[in-house]
Amino acid sequence: MHPLLNYINRYTTTPISVEDFKVFQSYFIKKKLRKKQFLLEEGEICKYFAFIVRGAMRQYYTDEKGTEHIVNLFVENWWAGDRESFAMSTPSAYHIDAWEDCEVFLVTRESSIKLAHECPAFNELLLKLDERNNIATQRRITSSISSVAEKRYNDFVECHPYFVSRFPQHIIASYLGITKDTLSRVRKKLLRK
Repeated sequence: MHPLLNYINRYTTTPISVEDFKVFQSYFIKKKLRKKQFLLEEGEICKYFAFIVRGAMRQYYTDEKGTEHIVNLFVENWWAGDRESFAMSTPSAYHIDAWEDCEVFLVTRESSIKLAHECPAFNELLLKLDERNNIATQRRITSSISSVAEKRYNDFVECHPYFVSRFPQHIIASYLGITKDTLSRVRKKLLRK
């Protein structure tokens, strides 16, 4: 079965039939991205949200010193895009690139709005995605402002164990808001336990 159909039917109470999915799928554009190829660059308007079928991506911004700060990490069965730029049609502050070779299904804002009106399952999925995103963002903010590095890393590994093998330490450290050296110390300490 198609990965996007499986994903939708797993997260909604109104399953989409294989026949209905053929119409649904026509709203999406299949695309391959090579490693390091951009889905979105800073200053562009986010025209597409990408459902990742295969591969891994990262979202980051670069500060005035040229340092990259990881905002989000994405793997299979995740959606990648800049929510603010997509919804508001404003220039993005972020880059989103393929960390690995990727296969994605792209959907435009116009298509997602049409699908939300025409397909109850997609509308339900969007509501659940917003809800889950808000919860994850709230937890991440709380962790960033109140947790020590060891707890941040433990929470990260517990919530996203698949990220540990897909992304290098410097990317994970940036995502957690700590230095690579701090992450190395935390990992060594945890291995000794």
